[in-house]
Amino acid sequence: MPSINCRGRLMDFERPRIMGILNVTPDSFFAGSRVAAEKDLLERAEQMVNQGVDILDVGGYSSRPGAPRVDETEERRRLIPAIRSLHKHFPGVPLSADTFRSRIAREAVEAGACMINDISAGNLDSNMFATVARLQVPYVLMHMKGTPQTMQLNPEYDDVIMEINRFLARKIRELHKLHVNDIIVDPGFGFGKTLDDNYRILKHLDTFLWHDKILMVGISRKSMLFKLLGGTPGDMLNASTAVHMIALQKGARLLRVHDVGPAREAVDIFMQMQRV
Repeated sequence: MPSINCRGRLMDFERPRIMGILNVTPDSFFAGSRVAAEKDLLERAEQMVNQGVDILDVGGYSSRPGAPRVDETEERRRLIPAIRSLHKHFPGVPLSADTFRSRIAREAVEAGACMINDISAGNLDSNMFATVARLQVPYVLMHMKGTPQTMQLNPEYDDVIMEINRFLARKIRELHKLHVNDIIVDPGFGFGKTLDDNYRILKHLDTFLWHDKILMVGISRKSMLFKLLGGTPGDMLNASTAVHMIALQKGARLLRVHDVGPAREAVDIFMQMQRV
């Protein structure tokens, strides 16, 4: 099982890990993930830490479908102080910076982050791969078709599983050439996919293990759940737990979630099933 190096700390994935979502944005799709003031940020982070989170993922740019573009100055204003504060108050908790901008990535690592989570896999900033190579931090490589502004405008695939796998394989080769080896792959649920595409990806999630990288899923409270079941993101905790268990059974080793406690319970049950 691959592992990653976070600021000299080796993190293994024999037991699946939990990444908690912290959005310092006013418009992320799930209101419960948004934090504005530093006090709220630290309270939410403390709650996640107490529930057993392994990584805190901090984002300052909403990537929900159709979200307005945020300029680099505003993203920096939101994200960097948040990472700096979290690193100060929770020095033992690995921090991930959710950004597709290479300069923001560099500043985030300087502020205390030890991982970059890039929704664009380098497609929105041609300097990202070289920056990650210089920083020598783990990198989340996610598939997205288009941009947050365009990705849900009638996305089409001949074969969604094959296309994503080819995309990931090509990007991994590019990263390996730059000596970036701590790579986490994410098929990108909801990022330029139809409802059927998302469930096809879930059904065939184990095909992404072919890359011999840690497999991350970000399904928590997403539209693939409430568009199927009805309701809103706030109603989707039970559905999120259900798909998390499916993802674990299909080989996911990192769950990116809004609700750490329920995800931890899913991991505990899954691990017990492996032991008996």
